[in-house]
Amino acid sequence: MVFSRLFRRRAEPEPKIEAGLKKTRRGIFKDIANLFERSEITEDLFEDLEALLIQADLGVETTLELLDNLRDRIDRERIKQPADAREALRTEMIALLENATRNRKIKIYQRGVPFVILVVGVNGTGKTTTIAKLAKYHQDQGRNVMLVAGDTFRAAAIDQLKVWGERLKVPVIAHDPGADPGAVVFDGMQAAYNRNADILLVDTAGRLHTKYNLMEELKKIRKVMQRHVAEAPQEVLLVIDATTGQNGLVQAKKFAEAVEITDIAIAKLDGTARGGIAFAIARELGTPISYVGTGEQVTALAEFNPVTYVDALFFGEEEEL
Repeated sequence: MVFSRLFRRRAEPEPKIEAGLKKTRRGIFKDIANLFERSEITEDLFEDLEALLIQADLGVETTLELLDNLRDRIDRERIKQPADAREALRTEMIALLENATRNRKIKIYQRGVPFVILVVGVNGTGKTTTIAKLAKYHQDQGRNVMLVAGDTFRAAAIDQLKVWGERLKVPVIAHDPGADPGAVVFDGMQAAYNRNADILLVDTAGRLHTKYNLMEELKKIRKVMQRHVAEAPQEVLLVIDATTGQNGLVQAKKFAEAVEITDIAIAKLDGTARGGIAFAIARELGTPISYVGTGEQVTALAEFNPVTYVDALFFGEEEEL
């Protein structure tokens, strides 16, 4: 029985997400889908599914919880056919992701008052590129955007942000390498008001030297922002590299312990054949996943949606089925 006949497409995946998950869909999740082409539900199916889910970067604890929920649903609904079991798996996977998106706040942008997004994450996760993608995302919605090069400890980070600013024709507030990040942010906040910026994206240093120093630095930056906008930063976005799998999750936990995170962006999703890290993030951190990076282009950023994400893992272009 062919895969395309077994499982109907439930939702039309967002094109960027579908493209970003191509490696995953053609790799481990194709193997997962093939498990349900068997003639009956057996313990071997669960054992093979467990191994593949762990391999897909869900992690051991997330995998076991997901399988427990799947077993309960199969027993409760008296599911006998593997195709129906696969639909139950889809439902449980969506529910797991929705736990990290259900309480996502509605973002309101008020003209004349900058909506400040503080972007944090370990160096090398794709933080600066994600900032550029977010700038383009907001530009495309008619918003005035400014960037602040708050990672003053790396000259390369400042230069990279300036290059993106030139490409996007977005102002970049920057000081010399080694400058006080708080001073750069102060100038950025003033400039945002003077130039009627709707969105102010602030880069930060991505080092995990000590949790205390990181917290103190970000507290100082917050105080500077709040002199201008009491609610700032309205969003603290943690960027996680999808290609680092469980190691990236460990780093993310350290940041989450040190910083009050409001949203998560998963970068480099197109660079991994696994893609299950979103489920581990949802379970382990519980912070809303708001965006996913789906390619190298500056437009390759998509809003995260649990249904379209799960369906993009299992359903792609017709020729792939």
